[in-house]
Amino acid sequence: MERLCYKEDKAIHTPVLPLETLAALSPRAGGRYLDGTLGLAGHASTILHAVPECELCGLDRDEEALVFAREKLAPFGSRVHVFHGVFSEFPGALEELGWKNVDGALLDIGVSSLQLDEAQRGFSFTSNGPLDMRMDQHADRPSAWHWVNRESFARLKECIATLGEEPQAGRIARAILDARQKASINTTAELAALVEHAYPPSWRAKARRHPATRTFQALRMAVNDELGELRRFLDRILAYLPIGGRLVVITFHSLEDRMVKQAMRHWAEGCRCPRYVPVCVCGHEPEVRILYKKPVIATQEELAGNPRAGSAKLRAVEKIAEARTV
Repeated sequence: MERLCYKEDKAIHTPVLPLETLAALSPRAGGRYLDGTLGLAGHASTILHAVPECELCGLDRDEEALVFAREKLAPFGSRVHVFHGVFSEFPGALEELGWKNVDGALLDIGVSSLQLDEAQRGFSFTSNGPLDMRMDQHADRPSAWHWVNRESFARLKECIATLGEEPQAGRIARAILDARQKASINTTAELAALVEHAYPPSWRAKARRHPATRTFQALRMAVNDELGELRRFLDRILAYLPIGGRLVVITFHSLEDRMVKQAMRHWAEGCRCPRYVPVCVCGHEPEVRILYKKPVIATQEELAGNPRAGSAKLRAVEKIAEARTV
């Protein structure tokens, strides 16, 4: 996730945990690196500046973000290869480049300020815009409008409860269904007001953030299949890392962080035999070394300049062995 501000009409991009990301990825001269969530190219430019002799393949599904990224990375010339697409489809980009593997891979699974701060994208409840929320606005997939106006009560409730971890999911889903029977819900402001009124008065009085926060988060994750994308990426990436290659993932949501943590722990396991088997027969050995026991988080200094980094968690592994089949 990157903060986007303007100074003398020039965009300044501030990536989350930049120094920590660079330390975890540890890029080297001659190395090839994958940035699966290129965004505004804050992390990518940090890597390329740090190691002038490396190459980078960057993907993003947001075509508007790619315009910024290409401009920012233009000075690096042929060292940069930019692709439009979801990060789980990175094997296709690598094949096109003729790369069999990468020395390191990075994901920053946050919504960029370019998306949050532009009302027409429909991500934010703080500014009025159409209910869209698609990271790729040209993708042939249902928008947030479809979810709000067409999905059943059961699916809406499950989405808001599971992806948003919202305790008032049932009340919110019911309020949405009641409202759309009178007229369709077309804007972020309409939905935000609807969710706020669905909250019990006592909950609204105690809420530390806007009542619509979790509902908007859930809809965004559903619209873009964010957990599915992450799962597919994690299933594929280890095969493209050589021994010594590193994977760095920055998450902003507990469900995503949990998925990354579980995947990394699974890769780091030794024997996987059932507990009732007295002697190991599977012969499985750890495939990665977990670099940090606890996730790396933003410092107070960084938070002062970029409050959106508050929920960022960085996890990283280094590959130490190839998977063995028995």
